[in-house]
Amino acid sequence: MTVLAEKSPDMDTELLALREALERRLDSLLPAGGERDRVRAAMREGTLTPGKRMRPLLLLLAACDLGCDKSHPGLIDLACAVEMIHAASLIIDDIPCMDNALLRRGRATIHRQFGEDVAVLAAVALLSSAFGTVAAAEGLSGNCRAQAVAELSAAVGLQGLVQGQFQDLKEGGACRSSEAIATTNDLKTSMLFDATIQMAALAADAPPVVRQKLRGFAQDLGQAFQLLDDLADSHSGSGKDLNQDAGKSTLVALLGAEEVHRRLQNHLQSADRHFAFVCHQGLATRHFMHRWFNQQLATLR
Repeated sequence: MTVLAEKSPDMDTELLALREALERRLDSLLPAGGERDRVRAAMREGTLTPGKRMRPLLLLLAACDLGCDKSHPGLIDLACAVEMIHAASLIIDDIPCMDNALLRRGRATIHRQFGEDVAVLAAVALLSSAFGTVAAAEGLSGNCRAQAVAELSAAVGLQGLVQGQFQDLKEGGACRSSEAIATTNDLKTSMLFDATIQMAALAADAPPVVRQKLRGFAQDLGQAFQLLDDLADSHSGSGKDLNQDAGKSTLVALLGAEEVHRRLQNHLQSADRHFAFVCHQGLATRHFMHRWFNQQLATLR
């Protein structure tokens, strides 16, 4: 894991190029409206405000590691669709009837800037735009586009983000077992990572056996990501409200930070094994995963 996490100038250059391409395409897919078009403005604010972009970058790197041509015409659109879904989920998470958050990415949340009514409409419009972007992605067969839409739909719906958010709202304040918390984390976080990786595999025309193994990779990655998010809750500099999880039954509250750190590393090691099993030569995804988590964990020390 140490070798995989080492700094590479070539990778820095590649990531910068991918991020710039992603930002340009997001900007073109979400054009600014007129001065009074507050829904479009909220969509752009919620999506284009600088963020980690982990999911879309992961999709681009994984697709290439799995054999997809970097010049695939629809690949960047699949990545943009994932970021739109993520942005919509953050807008919804933050509204007063959910987490009632004040800050996101170091700026006022969308409902504070535009009002709760506009925030809800912007989130719905982003979801619609994401599915439309996948359905129109070039270079994929009709069957592949349909499968990609199905993956995203599953990630968002009652077996994904919606159910995870409901469990967090209704059960998060109660005493729960570590298994129950992990289940909610799977729904809230792992499912969208799963859709992200599955779309990368579809673009690369990966066989079903590879796609199934990648589900294990995504599940471990999502669990690690949520544990990192829980650890960061009490630290300044995250761009979000401090102690948003106060009173919630997170694994940090249940087991303590040291045990959560240990579990996070175990999930990363397991994710690495899953991806290495199906992709022996391509290392970009694994390098990116380890470096990204190392950088984020370093800010918590």
